[in-house]
Amino acid sequence: MRINLNKSLDRRTLLRGFGAALALPLLDSMIPARAAASARPIRLGFVYVPNGMIQKGWLPTTEGTAFEITTTMRPLAPFREDMLVLSNLHLHNADALGDGGGDHARAGAAWLTGMHPKKTEGAEIRSGISADQIAAKELGKQTQFASLELGIEEPSFAGGCDSGYSCAYTNTISWRSATTPNPVQISPRVVFERLFGDGESTDPAARRKRIRQDRSLLDYVNADVARLEPQLGTPDRHKLDEYLDSIRDIERRIQKAEQQTATNMPQMQRPVGIPPVFEEHARLMSDLMVAAFQTDMTRVITFMFAREGSNRAFPEIGLPEGCHVVTHHQNDPQKIAKAQLVEEHRAKSFAYLVQRMKDTQDGDGTLLDHTLLLYGAGICDGNSHNHVDLPLALLGGKSAGVKGGRHVRSKAETPLTNLLVTMLDRAGVPVDRLGDSTGSIKELSGV
Repeated sequence: MRINLNKSLDRRTLLRGFGAALALPLLDSMIPARAAASARPIRLGFVYVPNGMIQKGWLPTTEGTAFEITTTMRPLAPFREDMLVLSNLHLHNADALGDGGGDHARAGAAWLTGMHPKKTEGAEIRSGISADQIAAKELGKQTQFASLELGIEEPSFAGGCDSGYSCAYTNTISWRSATTPNPVQISPRVVFERLFGDGESTDPAARRKRIRQDRSLLDYVNADVARLEPQLGTPDRHKLDEYLDSIRDIERRIQKAEQQTATNMPQMQRPVGIPPVFEEHARLMSDLMVAAFQTDMTRVITFMFAREGSNRAFPEIGLPEGCHVVTHHQNDPQKIAKAQLVEEHRAKSFAYLVQRMKDTQDGDGTLLDHTLLLYGAGICDGNSHNHVDLPLALLGGKSAGVKGGRHVRSKAETPLTNLLVTMLDRAGVPVDRLGDSTGSIKELSGV
């Protein structure tokens, strides 16, 4: 919309112009397809499952390279040499620490922050910046999107979701700041349109046409802004400076998009909607996750298979009751078997993501080689609600010096944040401390 300089400027007019410009970041950001193999970036992926796991079905009894593939882990057997099973990692700040119930909320809020969330159902929520967002602030300087937050299950918007804790704590694992949780996007169509625009496919010719149109829109907006600027007072000039900063960032993103060649673009059709079946939904989101990494639109993604405390039923695998209910098994063999059925089903969907990454060429290796992909939960066992010896596996990371094919048992109650600090360092984002971290996990390299 052209700004009419013959009339006083209406605030809503500027916002409409601002909104039109903000639509442009839906463009994708790429690196040159022929970039040197040594320049391939390390990606970070965090895949979260709720309610913990049955330990005897997940945790190997043997350590090192001789570890056995357990029942829940069977779908991941083909990736044994790409996998590190990690045990004895503790999420201390998800413990009650005098706050009583609320282990599900604390698990979700602390998994990537290492911080004890404030117990509240109101607006004064507080946790801490999460590992993915620490990485996003640095790695996002080189990509279209600093990070993506994906999910499968609709978030809950009620005030409280767990014993006096806000639903904000169970809805996401990603925190931009101590008081700002990142919302999770569960619609494959919305994610596709954010990454590739609102076309029906990722056809390169159509994308180039959209880029040219967006470039023209920027020229148009910049011209109007230049005419407007002399008429503004000091406060409005500051606001306009912020607007221009956003335009410059859009221009940077367009330049990134123009660098990407057609050979780097996966062929995908725009999804129609949200599949009702978990496995289909998870596969579609996994395909989008792979595309976002492959094209270097982002290097940081969180993916929640469900919000923490989920009670989703899985009738497609013979579980008509809620999955949360069966995790409170009280040592009932039938409930334990049902809980393990769900856990293996989730592992199967995760295995699909791993296979897609392993099948995708990336420089001198695969996308999996250049990704540190963490899979696990913030609760150990759903029956006891504890946070010691969490079920965790790290896949990939070969180019980051990670040696798979092992079960690494750390010293008892080693902070989970030590692993997160190590992952950040291997991705080129060194940090002194995260939450309750006390150091790094040197065993990842196997030396």
